[in-house]
Amino acid sequence: MTSQRETSSQQRPIIFGEVLYDTFPDDAAVLGGAPFNVAWHLQGFGLQPLFISRVGTDELGAQVIADMQAWGMDLRGVQRDEQHPTGRVVVSFHHHEPRFDIIADQAYDHIDADQATTALQGANGALLYHGSLIARSKASRAALTQLRHHCRLPTFVDINLRPPHSQTEFVQQSFTTARWVKLNEHELATVMECAPLQGAALREAAIAFRARHDLALLVVTRGADGAWLLGEDTTIEVKPVDAGEVVDSVGAGDAFSAVTILGLQHRWSWSVLGERAVDFAAAVCRLRGATTPDQALYGHYINKWGL
Repeated sequence: MTSQRETSSQQRPIIFGEVLYDTFPDDAAVLGGAPFNVAWHLQGFGLQPLFISRVGTDELGAQVIADMQAWGMDLRGVQRDEQHPTGRVVVSFHHHEPRFDIIADQAYDHIDADQATTALQGANGALLYHGSLIARSKASRAALTQLRHHCRLPTFVDINLRPPHSQTEFVQQSFTTARWVKLNEHELATVMECAPLQGAALREAAIAFRARHDLALLVVTRGADGAWLLGEDTTIEVKPVDAGEVVDSVGAGDAFSAVTILGLQHRWSWSVLGERAVDFAAAVCRLRGATTPDQALYGHYINKWGL
């Protein structure tokens, strides 16, 4: 794996947002947070992302730093907070679907804007990725706004609506500057302010949404039913793959986002991108939690995809 000292001239994704620990009913704790998951996967695929977030000076924060360092990730964007704890989420399951109790007022809610922009120096950014949860706090929302103005990179917006942290107004504003958007079918209905959609109605709503915001790509994930990818002149239905023995679906959408970014970097066709994203998301469903330090998983896909 490429170490953080072995920098390259390639353009790097800038990933902004939360890092936290997903804690499960059996007391297992796995590193998570949608932006962190995306950054972790991109590092596994060799893209050397710059991850910007904030952790506490507690034991969990030290573990985040240690795990990132062991994975070869660039640490310059990770701030330390002496007053707020490293993020935690309590995961439970209802009919095999994960539910998330997102603890309030965590270190990632207090990302410092000036430290964030300083971390960008020399980063050679390719795009800026962010989600919606990070906007729940005034401080981190301001840091993201400053970062967007400072780097002026095309933006990938990954919607994760987790009540009561939905930030609907911020989400709608984010669409106006986004080049690429990913959300699931339920979130599409929410942002379109309509009833849940299926079949042709879902497709038509997705087409209308992409056109309304003039997106280069809209991704609508549908869980076990696959996904829709919509470009300016293309609408592709991506069929699901057999995930085999599913452990949990935590982080499957983040795995899809990571491969979407990988495909944008490598200029894959939408059909190839969609097939590979669904394939990798299914692989993540066979893991406990959203991330793994098993480089063999990434090596398998690097060889399979000819990276």
